[in-house]
Amino acid sequence: MKLCPFFPVHGPFRRSAMVAAVAAACGTMMTTPAALAQLPPPPEVPTVAVSASATASLPNDRVQAWLRAEADNANPASAAAQVNTSVARALSRIRTVTVVKAATSGYTTQQIVEKGKPARWRVTQSITLDSGDFSAVATLIGRLQEEDGLLLSGMNFSVTDEARAKAEDAVTQQAIRSWQERAQAAARGLGFPGWRPGRVTVQAGGRAAPMFRAAAAEVYAGAPPVPVEAGTTDVTVTVTGDAVLEITRPPSPR
Repeated sequence: MKLCPFFPVHGPFRRSAMVAAVAAACGTMMTTPAALAQLPPPPEVPTVAVSASATASLPNDRVQAWLRAEADNANPASAAAQVNTSVARALSRIRTVTVVKAATSGYTTQQIVEKGKPARWRVTQSITLDSGDFSAVATLIGRLQEEDGLLLSGMNFSVTDEARAKAEDAVTQQAIRSWQERAQAAARGLGFPGWRPGRVTVQAGGRAAPMFRAAAAEVYAGAPPVPVEAGTTDVTVTVTGDAVLEITRPPSPR
């Protein structure tokens, strides 16, 4: 809120003259909403949308494998006892390999009914292996299949969080430099002497390696050793945003 100046009244000044003077002064200091609405809009700032990406391929340094103990029996208690024994024996073996971490999950019991056959119960429990030592995991999987009767469900390879974060930092700088070069090229191609960054976003992502699913010929006891090929994971950083085009050339730094 703006205040109008106060004009003192002395002798010859009449009230009407004072009111006129105050009104004139206030008119120069205050603008009504209607007057603001009639003002022309500010000129639009020319901008161009620019996008750039950079990618790095990292060797996978972690492997996860899923195995399961499975038993079918007409008696659910007998099937559960068989699975429990297999899992306990497998965990004892896994603990001897210190570079491999293990966890149990997915304990299920379900009734199997097939036409022309007596009903039976199937009990299943899964064991997850996680390690950075691919050779140790491959050897351990072979022993768990051959000696403990476990079935291999699948494998997956990945990159540790530390390796991914380090790669993303480097790739981000590459993507930003590429974005700046494209913004400069766009400004020059459109005939503008300079540009400055507007709103810009930086987004990181990655393409995970496909998970290996064990084929039917590879899951039975006595199967040949599981081939382990870690492969790579791509880490990509994308920079998108507006380059604000400058009509006048910015002063060169001294």
